[in-house]
Amino acid sequence: MLKVIGAGLPRMATTTQMLAFEKLGFAPCYHMRDVLGNLPQELPKWEAAADGRPDWEGIFGNAQSTCDFPSARFYKELADYYPGSKVVLTVRDPERWVQSMRKTVWGCYGPHDILYHMVQAQRYADPLWDRYIKTMIKILWEDGTGALAPWEETFSDEGLAKAMERWNEQVKASIPADRLLVWDLNEGWKPLCEFLEVPIPDEPLPHVNDTAAFREGIIGGALATLNRWWEERERPKESLHAAPIAE
Repeated sequence: MLKVIGAGLPRMATTTQMLAFEKLGFAPCYHMRDVLGNLPQELPKWEAAADGRPDWEGIFGNAQSTCDFPSARFYKELADYYPGSKVVLTVRDPERWVQSMRKTVWGCYGPHDILYHMVQAQRYADPLWDRYIKTMIKILWEDGTGALAPWEETFSDEGLAKAMERWNEQVKASIPADRLLVWDLNEGWKPLCEFLEVPIPDEPLPHVNDTAAFREGIIGGALATLNRWWEERERPKESLHAAPIAE
């Protein structure tokens, strides 16, 4: 049963948040990595949730905490479903968040980065990946459902920062103050531990900056999918312009 719900947007140090939750005894923490690590099993559950048919217990199982998208998109529904839970909204400097988003999540959807082109190519070669991207577009960018909509506004840095601020204010307005912690990770363990009523660990809060790893994973995953698709293709008997195929 979920005891802690992360409501922060992607790139709000959610990997560090996951490690912190688990270190404090709220393990396992359900995270985006659980989705990407098992798309065949996990994606249909989130497609149903995005269509208004969630099975929260089927998604989270024995998880005691969750953070990052897609789960953070449904923080309010989860807070209602698990009334004894607490909600943690991670925040960071808007300018730094925008820079991080541009190089990672936004880059997968905005046509100004190689990430976008790799994602699109993988969508062509892998129907499951295509379904995943459609689901993420729905919960991130689509008008009426997307956490950061309208999409067009986010093409400017100012617009993307405003979308972040709107999301944060929405969380603050919809969760009672006694159930919500607004947490800047620069504050360290103390606010989180006091909020969750657990001892402060005798070690620094982990800091994980995974921008390079994110890009490596997206590009490398796309290349691996495309290589498999290319190897499995139906090969022609002739090369371009009827030239014989080289041995």
